[in-house]
Amino acid sequence: MEEKKTVQSAQRPTGARMVWFLFLHLIKIGAFTFGSGWSIVAQMEQDFVDERQWITKSDLMELIAVGKSLPGIMVVNITMLFGYQMAGPLGGIACAIGLCLPAVVVLTAVTAIYDLIKSNYWVWAALRGVQCAVVPIIGGAAISLGKETLKTKLAVVLCIGAFCACAFTNISNLVLIVAGALASLVWMGVKERG
Repeated sequence: MEEKKTVQSAQRPTGARMVWFLFLHLIKIGAFTFGSGWSIVAQMEQDFVDERQWITKSDLMELIAVGKSLPGIMVVNITMLFGYQMAGPLGGIACAIGLCLPAVVVLTAVTAIYDLIKSNYWVWAALRGVQCAVVPIIGGAAISLGKETLKTKLAVVLCIGAFCACAFTNISNLVLIVAGALASLVWMGVKERG
């Protein structure tokens, strides 16, 4: 297994080539991944964790945690942090622009013809099909990343509590994130003091 990681790392571009690779690859992800930020995270996991082994699942989870806790669009934050980790500031910028560029182009085109397509049955049917296909992609990412994160009883309890609060109350996600961080800090403080 270590030999495979060494070979993979040796094939990883560096410098300007890495920035260019990230830009083009994130354009591809942005153009062909539908649904939500989570389906993009699932694609990133498949590409950069499972196939290329450039980062670990734990690294990706850290990027997600930081990206979710920053203001702005979660998945753009995550891709920018990933690009920064891979190729510095230009890598972060390249990832963010690459991810957003396909959506900007498509939305510009759709806006121009919106009145023509808004009531089209075939467009509606196609979008419903895409929605149905995205659900298992997001579920798969949640399960895969959950296996990496939910390794302790505290993590499982926090996850179940956050899920229930998110599903059955109007508590904002920001409050849940801050509460989770505080609960974990309190738990670690209690554990350290015995």
